Amino acid sequence: MVSLILPFADTSMMNLFLTHVSHTFSTYFLVIQLDQAGWHSAKDLIIPENIRLIPQPAYSPELNPVEHIWEELREKAFSNRVFDSLDTVIDTLCDQLRQLEDNSKLLHSMTYFPHFRMVS
Repeated sequence: MVSLILPFADTSMMNLFLTHVSHTFSTYFLVIQLDQAGWHSAKDLIIPENIRLIPQPAYSPELNPVEHIWEELREKAFSNRVFDSLDTVIDTLCDQLRQLEDNSKLLHSMTYFPHFRMVS
């Protein structure tokens, strides 16, 4: 799992993320499923050679594995809480992402969908 805490959700941040993922998994060819956010298909998006992006159908967040990760994080760490600062929110998010990354069984159960098994 690769995570970056970035200040915006836009094309420039998506380019940073794709570059990071590409370098992290440089010996692999990656297929990444995305929703249809504008920055996922912007003309300025730079897609590394070892990555292919595939769009998911519109209005179908349940098909995107990352949505299940966000749901888990919201439920476990952010539900009914008030934070003193943005730094505390970021620290909590990073801690929860590390814990999730260390729990491969849970991560696998949330993200390994039948339609991915067809290509693996």
